[in-house]
Amino acid sequence: MIGNSLSLCYHNKLILAPMVRVGTLPMRLLALDYGADIVYCEELIDLKMLQCKRVVNEVLGTVDFVAPDDRVVFRTCEREQSRVVFQMGTSDAERALAVARLVENDVAGIDVNMGCPKEYSTKGGMGAALLSDPDKIEKILSTLVKGTHRPVTCKIRILPSLEDTLTLVKRIERTGISAIAVHGSGGSHDHIQRHLDIEDFRRATAASSVMVARAAMWNPSIFLKDGLRPLEEVIQKYIRYAVQYDNHYTNTKYCLCQMLREQLESPQGRLLHAAQSSQDICEAFGLGAFYEETIRELDARRADLLAKTPEAAENPAEDASGIIKMTVRFDRRAYPPQITPKMYLLEWCRREKLSQPVYETVQRPIDRMFCSVVTVAEQKYQSTLWDKSKKLAEQTAAIVCLRSQGLPEGRLGEESPSLNKRKREAPDQDPGGPRVQEPVLPGEICKKPFVNLGSSEDRLLEGC
Repeated sequence: MIGNSLSLCYHNKLILAPMVRVGTLPMRLLALDYGADIVYCEELIDLKMLQCKRVVNEVLGTVDFVAPDDRVVFRTCEREQSRVVFQMGTSDAERALAVARLVENDVAGIDVNMGCPKEYSTKGGMGAALLSDPDKIEKILSTLVKGTHRPVTCKIRILPSLEDTLTLVKRIERTGISAIAVHGSGGSHDHIQRHLDIEDFRRATAASSVMVARAAMWNPSIFLKDGLRPLEEVIQKYIRYAVQYDNHYTNTKYCLCQMLREQLESPQGRLLHAAQSSQDICEAFGLGAFYEETIRELDARRADLLAKTPEAAENPAEDASGIIKMTVRFDRRAYPPQITPKMYLLEWCRREKLSQPVYETVQRPIDRMFCSVVTVAEQKYQSTLWDKSKKLAEQTAAIVCLRSQGLPEGRLGEESPSLNKRKREAPDQDPGGPRVQEPVLPGEICKKPFVNLGSSEDRLLEGC
């Protein structure tokens, strides 16, 4: 039996509740800034987490748990390590323990979600579905308590009768967990509108601590004893964290929409609605210069790390004799819908009776960025800049080839009537957008001819 390290106290605490899409790193850090004692991540499903690889991201100063499709499922940092609780969705004790052991060195506690009523959770026997299976609850929690070094908690909902609820809670208590969170009918909307209301709510319920969800989602400064801060200030701080920690722009956009609420129809709200990248979001809120400066700092940090660890930058295609290189990056906004440089390059090769372009793409282990080399007529072309996805890196390589040949690349204002006669390639996604791509292992080279890669929306991981 592994002795639990009960370093996290749950008595008289203000807690950021686990929330769908909201409990990502920027919101958790913001809540800590404003006085939250403990912060929960959103529910993350055990099967998804078990596919992840733990990666130390030296550029961002984070620990990332990265799925095979290169999506960051869970990101944390040293600042919150002693106060972040990892909430999982699970219906199996052994899977739950495997996930706990995967993350336990990077979090302060482990929580099992037994309260989510949503179908994606309950249909797998997780969330609120567990409430009808006390034996399984006991097995999962007992296994976690015995097998992990971190305090274990769970979040439940009230059962139809008080007697049933108390019976279940007493059985859960006997497993040795550190705390139980009860999701009643909610309190943020009706009862918690300012900081003093949290203490009133705690006294009224006789709870040891209070989890705040909606009120914190609308304005995380609800945790601040001195009173709510202006929403504009809160939003600015949130966006800065989102950029500094490379938060996916769709998640950033979702959280900002929850904060703006009735202001979504304002001019600024409409700009947010139209935003298709983190840069767009920053520009909508007057942080364009901050975005550019932060990106430059991150690029410089990357370059510095690579200079100190040259082995991490090894790329069998890089530095090969005869590669034509340029410092360029693909910006989706500079091209019409359904038009890309790869499409133009393929069309030019067909017209010139050349073989299809061949792309060789590598992923850099140090920060999981991509670089692609395209070969056309036995000549190789490459950008000196690295991209967030394999697809973007290929587009950038195509730009280098086209510009080196003095050819149009499809930018707004350029015309190529012949392209309209052919079946169009599906548009590549935003530099910050969701990615659909073949997984590329760190340091692995992918060689393939041009193929039509359609775009699709990644379903955001959800939890509650």
